[in-house]
Amino acid sequence: MSSEIPAGEGYEWKKYSEYQVEVDPDQDDKAKEIKLCSFARPHMRAFHLSWGGFFIAFFIWFAIAPLLSEIKKTLGLTKQEIWTSSIVGVGGTIMMRFVNGPLCDKFGARIPYTIILCFASIPCALTGTVNSAATLAVLRLFIGFGGSTFVMCQYWASRMFAREVVGTANALCGGWGNLGGGVTQLVMGSMLFPLFKEIFKNSEDPAEKAWRTVCIIPAVVGFAFGVGIYYLGDDAPKGNYDELKKHGVMAEVSAGASFRAGALNVNTWLLFIQYACCFGVELTMNNAAALYFKDEFGQSTESAAAIASIFGWMNLFARGLGGWASDKANGKMGMRGRLIVHTVCLLLEGILVIVFANTGSLGLAIVVMVFFSLFVQAAEGTSYGIVPYVDPPSTGSIAGIVGAGGNTGAVCFGLGFRNLEYFDAFILMGSVIIISSVLSGAIYIKGHSALFCGKDEVVETSKGGAAGDGILAVPEPDSEKFVEVEEEIDC
Repeated sequence: MSSEIPAGEGYEWKKYSEYQVEVDPDQDDKAKEIKLCSFARPHMRAFHLSWGGFFIAFFIWFAIAPLLSEIKKTLGLTKQEIWTSSIVGVGGTIMMRFVNGPLCDKFGARIPYTIILCFASIPCALTGTVNSAATLAVLRLFIGFGGSTFVMCQYWASRMFAREVVGTANALCGGWGNLGGGVTQLVMGSMLFPLFKEIFKNSEDPAEKAWRTVCIIPAVVGFAFGVGIYYLGDDAPKGNYDELKKHGVMAEVSAGASFRAGALNVNTWLLFIQYACCFGVELTMNNAAALYFKDEFGQSTESAAAIASIFGWMNLFARGLGGWASDKANGKMGMRGRLIVHTVCLLLEGILVIVFANTGSLGLAIVVMVFFSLFVQAAEGTSYGIVPYVDPPSTGSIAGIVGAGGNTGAVCFGLGFRNLEYFDAFILMGSVIIISSVLSGAIYIKGHSALFCGKDEVVETSKGGAAGDGILAVPEPDSEKFVEVEEEIDC
């Protein structure tokens, strides 16, 4: 129901008088449940717009990936030039992820989501104008800005869902968004590219004509979806940020202060490194998989794209599985449970990368890739099961910094694939991932247990906490409820 409740004595203003999901008033009316078949405002509408927007962003971001072998042939590019464009494509979003986090804390997810998605659609539509290695790299740099919408995706879910389900919500939104990487490989490389070749079959070079025009489709879809996010969604359970500030429900947020708080927290950077070793791996595989199966196993462009898409299709459930396992472990062991699940996923991911590098048959390589992908994306889900707890008031900035870690990892691993043979690049990547899993032992979040020591504090939040409160914000002593910390941290 969308009738507004005006501010008055005894109650605060909020846009909706009732919700279609069970909410927790002590967590700023965040949802305590996820109804996947519901599109009701504000919680479930935001959920579906969140993952849908990131899905479309991936569609724009990697629309060119399955076409790279054709572009390489048309323009006479080298392997190094192709990989340079791929590195630039994932590197372009790093700075934007740092910027988007504080913007989300200040303006909410909806407005930055619309701006970035619409902007990235424009260079995607201009793919057909590429005529050299330099123009390919510049184009992919600007298209890569679309990948920074991951920050809005995760922030929006964290803003709408309570701590009981926030890990699952974040994982499903991120995972179904990442699914765009697999769908893009299949749709662009195995469906639209052959279709456009058929459309231009009477031209001098149907393949070239096809790759120069086919990217207009994801561009149009991306721009339209960006506009839809602005008009169809809500920033928070109680309404949009401008409305909440106007009615005095939400205080003005300093983007700079938010970023400083997130950047000065050592846990942010430990998760930055670990996210580089899961999402960074996925981005690298989105660029490498089709080329790898074509070069190493002699597959055609269409079949290599279809095989590569399997890696991305695992996002349908794998990242959500990681988030769900994180929430369940949290229910039994608190933060220690989340850290254990996170560490195991990273460790198994690294081992499977090394196994994949040593697999010589096509069939077995595909099977190993499926399990490798499973743990890559599960680790992404467990990462963002932890992020909302690091420093709740700065969740947007922390989500942005950690998210930037994924792209930083993709740049580093991409450099490995650019300069090394496939086998050596995979071995290096797997070894780094295994080492990163050890860093979980150094993560210590105030008020929560660490991997090897400490206990979780028992806290409650004040009823009707201000918009912008985080997952476990402790109220001031003069607020409606105040609960003393029951146990000291021994770590």
